[in-house]
Amino acid sequence: MIGLLSKRLATVIKTTVPDHPRSENVLAYAISFILNALFIISLSLIVSLFTGKVTEAATILVAYAVLRQVSGGMHLKSGTLCIVVSTLGVTIVSFANFDYSVVLIMNAINVVLAVLFAPSRIEKQTRIPVRFYPLLKIASILIVSINFIINSPILASAFLVQCLTLIKLRR
Repeated sequence: MIGLLSKRLATVIKTTVPDHPRSENVLAYAISFILNALFIISLSLIVSLFTGKVTEAATILVAYAVLRQVSGGMHLKSGTLCIVVSTLGVTIVSFANFDYSVVLIMNAINVVLAVLFAPSRIEKQTRIPVRFYPLLKIASILIVSINFIINSPILASAFLVQCLTLIKLRR
């Protein structure tokens, strides 16, 4: 679905601007990322209107995205699967309601996962040189550590879901 739509949009762009410096395939690839994000955000917010959890969903979307930018993580095989899983995840996490001790444990797990695995799987996803990866790790740790002050079950849950995507077990 995403691939077909991004390919069509890339074709329109190349037809409209034939001397555009990027190939149709490169444009389609870039458009697929934009569409993926737009669908996840839109669908998550639409669902949250029905569940009454708009603030929570918006918080999750921002927190998850910020942490993901510095920590990396696993990617699903298709854009459509990513949209479905992400929207479902945002919806489920928006109902997170844990007491202080559970949030504290989740925060600790998040820090440990960030220390052990961040950044993860970003080598082919970013132009950030490898020499800056230790700074990305520190940024990841600081981001998840903020919740020791805020103490939000929503943030603890969103960060935990993202930190779990960092785990890369060797075969």
